[in-house]
Amino acid sequence: MTKSSLTSEPWRVGVLFSRTGFMSVIEETQLRGTLVAIDEINERGGINGRPIEPIIYDPGSDTRTYGHLAKRLMVEDGVSTIFGCYTSSSRKAVLPVVERLNGLLWYPTLYEGFEFSPNVIYSGATPNQNSSQLCSFLMKLYGKRFFFIGSDYIYPRSSNRIMREMVAKRGGSVVGERYVRLGASRLEFAPVMQEIKRLKPDVIFSTVVGDGTIYLYQAYADMGLDPKVMPIASLTTCEAEISAMGHDVGEGHLTAAPYFQGIGNASNEAFVVRYQKRYGTHAPTNMCLEASYFQVNVFAQTLEQANSLETPMLRSMVMGSDFDAPQGNVSINAFWGHADLWSRIGRANRNGQFDILLESKSTVKADPFLIGHGRSAGQASQA
Repeated sequence: MTKSSLTSEPWRVGVLFSRTGFMSVIEETQLRGTLVAIDEINERGGINGRPIEPIIYDPGSDTRTYGHLAKRLMVEDGVSTIFGCYTSSSRKAVLPVVERLNGLLWYPTLYEGFEFSPNVIYSGATPNQNSSQLCSFLMKLYGKRFFFIGSDYIYPRSSNRIMREMVAKRGGSVVGERYVRLGASRLEFAPVMQEIKRLKPDVIFSTVVGDGTIYLYQAYADMGLDPKVMPIASLTTCEAEISAMGHDVGEGHLTAAPYFQGIGNASNEAFVVRYQKRYGTHAPTNMCLEASYFQVNVFAQTLEQANSLETPMLRSMVMGSDFDAPQGNVSINAFWGHADLWSRIGRANRNGQFDILLESKSTVKADPFLIGHGRSAGQASQA
């Protein structure tokens, strides 16, 4: 894959995000973030005079298809670097492919942690960067009785196991735990909401993803529940889902994330302007879009130095690198290959944006195996 610095051939990379199916509500925005970054880089002249050329496939929200398409990218298209995947199931479908063929997957989504691969750069949040802070915040403001609801796959079950331990450690309890299938209809959330109304927990912790997120919040509104008393708190609900469900439906609910569109810094404001110039003034940004954007820029910085797409060289050179992302300066942790990110908690408002209630004073170092469990919570301060 090494190219001479004299060639003008493009740098070809793979892109795997679903534009169709039940995950497209969020993965379409990840694709957009990726393409905005690539276009900006190419407008500046590319990398060492060579443009980045994305080879884009739509997995259609089907887990097995991610693995098949990753293999096609690497074997038939000759690609070694892939940007893609939202769900942990899709990541785990791609993982054996990139490991066997020595590719490099850039994964821009929060996940459950407890994974390390020399063939993955993880740019989304791990539990010590979102779950820990959210648990402490919820128990302080709302109470100790939690109800868990998630989509039925790897991430929600693993994330709920971690959150259950955090709740118990702080003297709380989980009064109910339910899962709905990926691609669940709106009607499937009604009985869960009835159970929640009967049990009256202090907070609902959601790890529902995709279209199910929209239906969950709509079912909550249909039940006449009050987020001021018993909010839905999530790691996965962002501006994209709030826009799809209706701003009035999302208002008052909470999310923990490294990034929200409403954070106030010059880098983010410029990023939002550029993004909305391309996709429309009413198109919101979100945490997964932002991670997709900044990871391409981190890749580009590294590629400029390496002048090679060889995975061992790229990975070794990206470790410890940093970038002035819209969320603030971020870095790739040299030990874990995960991003050191900001930690924030926001409450959705009537405009479909999030008011920042809590944010860290600096980036929270990646700790995907929770070796320093609980320490990061002390780094947050009221905004």
